[in-house]
Amino acid sequence: MRILVTGGCGFIGSNFILQQINKNKILNLDKLTYAGNLDSLKSIANHTNYQFIHGDICNIKTLSDIFANFKPDCVINFAAESHVDRSIDDPMDFIKTNILGTGLLLDLSKRYLKKSQHKSFRFIHISTDEVFGSLGKNGLFKETTPYDPSSPYSASKASSDHLARAWHKTYDFPIIVTNCSNNYGPFQFPEKLIPLMIANCFDEKPLPVYGNGQNIRDWLFVEDHCTAIYNVLLKGKIGETYNIGGNNELKNIDIVKTICSQLNKLKPRKKGKPYEELITFVEDRPGHDFRYAIDSTKIKNDLGWVPSETFDSGIYKTINWYLENESWWRRIQNENYNQVRLGLKK
Repeated sequence: MRILVTGGCGFIGSNFILQQINKNKILNLDKLTYAGNLDSLKSIANHTNYQFIHGDICNIKTLSDIFANFKPDCVINFAAESHVDRSIDDPMDFIKTNILGTGLLLDLSKRYLKKSQHKSFRFIHISTDEVFGSLGKNGLFKETTPYDPSSPYSASKASSDHLARAWHKTYDFPIIVTNCSNNYGPFQFPEKLIPLMIANCFDEKPLPVYGNGQNIRDWLFVEDHCTAIYNVLLKGKIGETYNIGGNNELKNIDIVKTICSQLNKLKPRKKGKPYEELITFVEDRPGHDFRYAIDSTKIKNDLGWVPSETFDSGIYKTINWYLENESWWRRIQNENYNQVRLGLKK
């Protein structure tokens, strides 16, 4: 299979490519913003099944050339600006990439399909549970839950979901949408909660926790997510939506304490003090949703997918990966910090 992956140098996209590179031919289109890095895919840079193009999904010529020359059997759209805090500070980048970029990718994919008459072509649009807004103490997000986004990020992703579904209904375009819960695992840029806490523990810096740390998320190990996406690609029904969750609801403060507890054993502090002493509660961010929780019954029943990792097993693998790859994430962290500071990257 020939797969066009957009945003493949990001966290989830790079893990998907690494998982699938021996099975399929993959062209990776990535803009290489702050969260995308070629080092994540350095191990397969010369693989015969792999091509990389440095480009933007908002560029018509780049996309047109890819469709003309690569002739994909499917598109998997990971490309997105994806950090809530950044979307609050600078929403227009999110609107451009997540809405306008997705719209252009959909339109050129539709033109390609009309011209090629590719009967098994698929477009998999990767989205988030944040489009549903916030849950109270009870209930789960279902595929039919009404959208109620709370941040510029989640609003832009909600818009892209609506565009994808509109292309299916209006043009009979072969769309499948997935909405996932919070991902964690190898190659995650160290600004998200779990890698940030690990990195700060390494440097014995404060561990900033929003509000009182009681916000709840459902955590999904990234390799499980990638397996689910491939199942959707192979067996998913056109026009459908599939929620993908890890069945691991945890409070943010409990996540941080778990990381501290693991690192107390795996990498003790020099003076023997517990990492928990570094926990610092900070002012809550605007529009901070209280709870997300995914109902994955549909993908389990229809496609036979369930996560293979518990949170305990997944977080252990994740912490060990950061321990074993400290030079990687420190280099990424420093390079991106310097380029963002100098205005070379957003």
